[in-house]
Amino acid sequence: MSLSKNDRMIRSDSGKTFPDDDSPLPGVSGFALTVADALRRDFGGTTAAVKMVVALTGANARAVRNWFAAKNGPSGENLVDLMRHSDEVLEAILVMAGRVDLAKVKKLGDAKRQLRQMLALIDSIEER
Repeated sequence: MSLSKNDRMIRSDSGKTFPDDDSPLPGVSGFALTVADALRRDFGGTTAAVKMVVALTGANARAVRNWFAAKNGPSGENLVDLMRHSDEVLEAILVMAGRVDLAKVKKLGDAKRQLRQMLALIDSIEER
């Protein structure tokens, strides 16, 4: 079986990498691994997870499978869509960008929201 002209022969090796690229796998950027880990934590590693991310981002299914496999990372537009829908991806990118303070503020806000929900649930149980 021969490869079609549209098949990817060799990955581009332009030398451009995301900062702090200390990937344990050769040829895989730390960015791609970080996004893949965050996607798996938030959506799981199933085919349904891939379909869900495709629906959220509008990206090609093959591209999304490559994100989950850490073969490639998402483009800028797709990354913004992922960060809009996935707290794990948002926090991972903030940490990679050196904005740990913003990641902490986001986690604190999430904890406050959950606490308010739990208090509302307790109030509704007490009223019965």
